[in-house]
Amino acid sequence: MRLVLLSLLVIFLLGMTYQNRNHPQVRYNTLLDRIQHPFDTRLRYHIAEVDPRFGLSEDELKRMSQQATDIWKAGTGKDYFVYDPNARLSIHLIYDQRQHDSVQRRQQFGQIQQSQQLWTSKNQQLKQFKAELDRANAMLEARKTQLDLQLQQYNQQIAIINQNGGVPASQREQMAQQQNQLQQQISGLQQEISIYNQKIQHLNLQVDELNQLNQQIDSSVKHFNQRFQPKLFDKGSFNGKQITIYEFESEDDLRLTLAHEFGHALGLKHNQDPQALMYPLMKDQNLENFRLSTADIALLQER
Repeated sequence: MRLVLLSLLVIFLLGMTYQNRNHPQVRYNTLLDRIQHPFDTRLRYHIAEVDPRFGLSEDELKRMSQQATDIWKAGTGKDYFVYDPNARLSIHLIYDQRQHDSVQRRQQFGQIQQSQQLWTSKNQQLKQFKAELDRANAMLEARKTQLDLQLQQYNQQIAIINQNGGVPASQREQMAQQQNQLQQQISGLQQEISIYNQKIQHLNLQVDELNQLNQQIDSSVKHFNQRFQPKLFDKGSFNGKQITIYEFESEDDLRLTLAHEFGHALGLKHNQDPQALMYPLMKDQNLENFRLSTADIALLQER
């Protein structure tokens, strides 16, 4: 009987050793889990804590954590994780200064976007206004050219009349009407030129305002980039017993951060591919439609 028990113990220990070497994630399951599920090499986890200031429910976090594990399943064709409310590995969402800064970052980024949209709208309006003034200027130039020609013809006519002894009595009324019409045209053209010049001044003021807005946007972008630079994955951590998330900007961001920490739970370290899940910076990854990179899969195969 003792020999049988000893043999069973040896077999159990050999099995545990094999699992630890080939499936290191099972080390984070409880011994009872491993005894009850001897052939199940999935890492068990559960949701333990969600700070309400994140605005997420436990069910929503559970859904996103499952989506995070699906990233590994989709990239490898294997199940590495399973949700278990009694699991040892726990997930915690802890709200601290990092998330506060993240909220500030989103707010400032939204303000910059609004300013950029305002600049784009104003710039389009200015282009349309300038196009209208260009057409008005062309019309004024054409009228001025035509009026200059009429004045030249009128002056030539007066010169000829003066050479012939002056305006005959029969033509005086006609010449007076012609002179009056020319004066009215000159006066009307001058008024239109004055209005045109006022519009030019208004255009210049709008251009100055647009340039000031552009400078404000450039200053805001510079300040934003200086204050909110890409950071290492200190937004989350894995210590062997729990995954802790301190910051995320969106559900996509949270899902990928969880997947990154799950990668550490699989025994993976960081790699050097900026688009990979296990890259230490959350910057160039495709958050919405992420797929494991070859660098991620290579880490998994080399562990």
